[in-house]
Amino acid sequence: MSTSLNTTRSAAPTRAAAPSLGSLAKAGLAATVVATAATMIVAAVGHAAGISLDMAGEPVPVAGFGTLTALFSLIGLALAAGLARWAKTPQRTFVRTTIALTVLSFVPDLLSDTAPATKALLMSTHVVAAAIVIPAIARRLRK
Repeated sequence: MSTSLNTTRSAAPTRAAAPSLGSLAKAGLAATVVATAATMIVAAVGHAAGISLDMAGEPVPVAGFGTLTALFSLIGLALAAGLARWAKTPQRTFVRTTIALTVLSFVPDLLSDTAPATKALLMSTHVVAAAIVIPAIARRLRK
């Protein structure tokens, strides 16, 4: 008489696989392009509505908004790549860190010698960029 033991092993919980660097880079670069265009549009619309883009007596070109958006978005992407590799909870850490950095990015605008409308416009471009880039990159990180 043959008896067959039907044994099943319960799988031990495993950590979700880290996203591929290519997947993270693709999402981050796409978000960077969109955010760059969006911040330039916000700045151009604000300027067209009569809001000054002058800081320290010098006009900030609309393209400057795009340049800084691209630069800081790429820094955020590098941060995400590092967190994907070394953080225990990269998505949560990335979101918390980038939200804190977005809030900190308001400080120079608040301290600038500009009109209140200009300050509001500058800070709104930070929010627009963050609202595009943070979720796009965070979706690619494991929780």
